[in-house]
Amino acid sequence: MLTSTLFFAALALPAVFAAPAADAPTPVEVAKRATCTVSSAAAAASVSSCSTVVITGFTVPSGTTVDFKFATGASVTMTGDIVFSKTTSAGPLLTLEGTSVTFNGGDHNINGNGALYWDGEGTNGGVAKPHPFVKVKISGTFEDVTILNSPAQAISLGNDAALLVHGVNVDNSAGDAGALGHNTDGFDVSTSDVTIQDCVVKNQDDCIAINAGSNIVFENNQCSGGHGISIGSIASSKTVSNVKIANNVVTNSMYGLRIKVDADATSASVSTVTYEGNTVSGISKYGILISQSYPDDFSTPGTGSTISGINFTGSTTSVSVSSSATRVGIDCGKCSGTWNWASLSASGGKGDDLVLGGATISGGSY
Repeated sequence: MLTSTLFFAALALPAVFAAPAADAPTPVEVAKRATCTVSSAAAAASVSSCSTVVITGFTVPSGTTVDFKFATGASVTMTGDIVFSKTTSAGPLLTLEGTSVTFNGGDHNINGNGALYWDGEGTNGGVAKPHPFVKVKISGTFEDVTILNSPAQAISLGNDAALLVHGVNVDNSAGDAGALGHNTDGFDVSTSDVTIQDCVVKNQDDCIAINAGSNIVFENNQCSGGHGISIGSIASSKTVSNVKIANNVVTNSMYGLRIKVDADATSASVSTVTYEGNTVSGISKYGILISQSYPDDFSTPGTGSTISGINFTGSTTSVSVSSSATRVGIDCGKCSGTWNWASLSASGGKGDDLVLGGATISGGSY
């Protein structure tokens, strides 16, 4: 009896110890390869293990914010619009997180219903406005989507590795009616290693505001209706360096190209900014403004920050201002170095107002 028992036990051993097939996926691997479809705000919380995410479009109810945490290397596609109901949430209303993510909006809208908030006061008062509307914290690519009618600031970039933003439209042009849209910045950048190209911004404030960071490229974009292309405002202990602003078109705006540093800023700096091949026209206040007196354009400029290496090189940057505007204004308390402006051509409007604060300018027509 014992021998029989041992015999049958031995027969069972191969089944017990047989290795699984080499290509048999674990449950975790299956999940990571899955395609996930998101058709509601609640479903957005369940994409962290999905390699492919399809957002079919949905309406976000009041009081709800949406935070997508994508898997590393995820491919994300929108096939419908995301529409946010009016809310008292502070913002961001939509957050995108993940590493090496490809996010393609499929030319669909992320709609903030800004007209339900706009009252001409922006974030300075009146109706509480969630801001920013969209926070992009992914690295990789963010492309082909329209951010429509943001309550206030539209897109804030906070990537922690290289990010390409391509073919994104920020359309707050409806806020022009009655001058109700305000503080509707297109892109607010406080990060490094980002390229923004082939985008269109229609708004009532900065097309882009670079508040901190390095290795930033803004090229082949169109800006209209707002405050132009800005570096700043720069607050204490913030630095901006190695910025290229090239081949953009700015039209019908209050400013064209601007650097603004808080008057009371300390331990702050702006350095190595290159403008190349930009076309600026229809400017109502300053074609170019470099100021350490912010929030004033001209006042008593601060000396606790430094501005250096502001150059116009390569193909010509052309600036044309209206009859009441000033071509170039500089209000420096502490600027330094020789700035090469050989590739600047500015015309129209009033003469220049230059307080160089220690810097010198070489070349250019303005």
